[in-house]
Amino acid sequence: MTHYDVFNGDADGICALQQLRLQSPKQATRITGLKREIDLLSRVDAKAGDEITVLDVSLDKNRNSLADVLTAGAKVFYADHHFPGDLPEHNNLELHIDPAADTCTSLIINQYLNGAQARWAVVGAFGDNFDEVATELGKSIGLDSTSLSEYQQLGICLNYNGYGFELGDLMYHPADLFELVSGYQNPIDFIRQESGYTALLKQYQTDMALSDNARAESQTDSAAVYLLPNESWAKRIVGVMGNDLAKQFPDRAHALLVDMGDSHYRVSVRAPYSTKSGADELCRQFESGGGRKAAAGINRLPESMLNQFTDQFKQAFRDK
Repeated sequence: MTHYDVFNGDADGICALQQLRLQSPKQATRITGLKREIDLLSRVDAKAGDEITVLDVSLDKNRNSLADVLTAGAKVFYADHHFPGDLPEHNNLELHIDPAADTCTSLIINQYLNGAQARWAVVGAFGDNFDEVATELGKSIGLDSTSLSEYQQLGICLNYNGYGFELGDLMYHPADLFELVSGYQNPIDFIRQESGYTALLKQYQTDMALSDNARAESQTDSAAVYLLPNESWAKRIVGVMGNDLAKQFPDRAHALLVDMGDSHYRVSVRAPYSTKSGADELCRQFESGGGRKAAAGINRLPESMLNQFTDQFKQAFRDK
């Protein structure tokens, strides 16, 4: 019998798994990748009796692979907050799915564990840009303002590491980053003692400084579109930059398009922070699009469809 941990390579996926494995340690084969690599369940060669934990990847995008592993006789624990589509039923399937706009997988796991590892849930929620919920949870477990600030920075850095067009763009493979994190029960110890985190934070700060000169290509009161160059720093910071803009202009939606160098763009959309709704509906209208209510994206948008996307983006968030 083999256990598989299948998880998104961003802060939410890493922190959700950290909570589970601190509470219930298991030797597992870990399957993860870039933040946009969400068809992860297809990489599991399941056998009867295997156990699979799936965290923070869309059930809708993994529906066929989920059916395959269940048919093979594996047991599946599945927790996520992205658009799921129709929820399947199976005796070997345990679902914890909540696509509400104000939650993430780390918070779903925190609820499942009755708060047993809530510190890492706070980090995951900050990383997924749920600052208010993260702060509220952090205060409820006794974190002061200094600790909350450090947790927020950690969550942002873990999330930042998941963005890129290929694994070579990342500072750490997400599985390696989880391995670093897994040795620390308390996030503060990771922050203060882990040299790998110091290096990650330094690279993040360097990349974010390069983004300071970015300006909107088109902009209204309710929507702004940014075009970013085909450069490694832009590929890495696009998610964090989108989150920052969402908080800086909470009533405005943001679309950040990174030039892929082959007449396509990689698109990240942030719904207005004041509503946290509508990003997934927009992106699902385009091939390779998906995500959640507050944040979604399109993996490959043809350059020829840029004007169409811009028009639909502005229309989707007009007066919202």
